[in-house]
Amino acid sequence: MRLRLETGKCAGHAVCHAMDADLFPLDDNGYSTVQSTELAPGDIERAQDGVNACPERALVIDE
Repeated sequence: MRLRLETGKCAGHAVCHAMDADLFPLDDNGYSTVQSTELAPGDIERAQDGVNACPERALVIDE
């Protein structure tokens, strides 16, 4: 499973970062800097929580 960001949709709410700062890093302006990342099995649930929290639906988990 891969975590990715649809950059143009991110509005900088930083809700994902509040869920898990390591999985959802931010730039200096508060926007997500998530790169397309292969998720370790132990990170899937935390990643899904961050994806679900995004009000802009800018984060996606691809299977």
